[in-house]
Amino acid sequence: MPDAVENSSAITIRNLVTRLGAREILKDISLDIRQGETFVILGGSGCGKSTLLRNIIGLEPPTQGQIWIQGKDISRLSEDQFNELRKKIGMAFQSSALFNSMTVGENVALPLREHTDLEESTIQIMTRIKLEQVGLSGFESFLPSQLSGGMRKRAGIARALAMDPQILLFDEPSAGLDPIIAAGIDNLILKLKQAFRMTIVLVTHELASAFLLADRMAMLDQGRILFVGTPEEIRGTTIPRVRQFLERQADQEPQDVEQYLMDLTRETGSVEGRP
Repeated sequence: MPDAVENSSAITIRNLVTRLGAREILKDISLDIRQGETFVILGGSGCGKSTLLRNIIGLEPPTQGQIWIQGKDISRLSEDQFNELRKKIGMAFQSSALFNSMTVGENVALPLREHTDLEESTIQIMTRIKLEQVGLSGFESFLPSQLSGGMRKRAGIARALAMDPQILLFDEPSAGLDPIIAAGIDNLILKLKQAFRMTIVLVTHELASAFLLADRMAMLDQGRILFVGTPEEIRGTTIPRVRQFLERQADQEPQDVEQYLMDLTRETGSVEGRP
């Protein structure tokens, strides 16, 4: 592991490339995410943000490059060793990923039942504490289908917190929510950041969320990192593509349909309805 980041980085990424078939999704990504910071990965749809998160947690192995988590090269870990490391990492998925056949309490308690030898009475207490931390006290017996979208997001965060992780990953936490509910999720993440000082990695395309929460941020575009720095530094950048994103400037209108389809395929990998 690089000596310069060994003691200060929670996550270190070097020369990461991820391909899906012939398509290169991530292109030579290198990052250092520091212990205890909130690091936001910013960018538009299809830029590779969520793929990077999946690479970090091991849901999708990269094609080449290395990832160190708390000083451990995850490519060199056995399955059992990586599973032990994952216990220190919480993941709040974009869709919440709750089991619909289980109550909210059962969803939150699941990691504790699967990965610890705690007594059931202790698990019940910890489940109530986690739900209280996310503002869902008293909702243990509800099914996910009985909750609003914002409440399901909160339940997903409670489950991610169940094992008291040292690293917490968020994939588009406010996606699909109205502005008021999204602001509530942002405020919840801010409270977690202040209360627990864990390392938080958050993927979003929402500028308001990014600037509220980030200690530092990286902007991805077409699989490449364009910028890494503090919110103040990114506000002052003169990089044209970053400025375009921050100022919400549309791309130029394509000159013809075929050029549009080529550009869209480059961004997303497919075009719905194209033969």
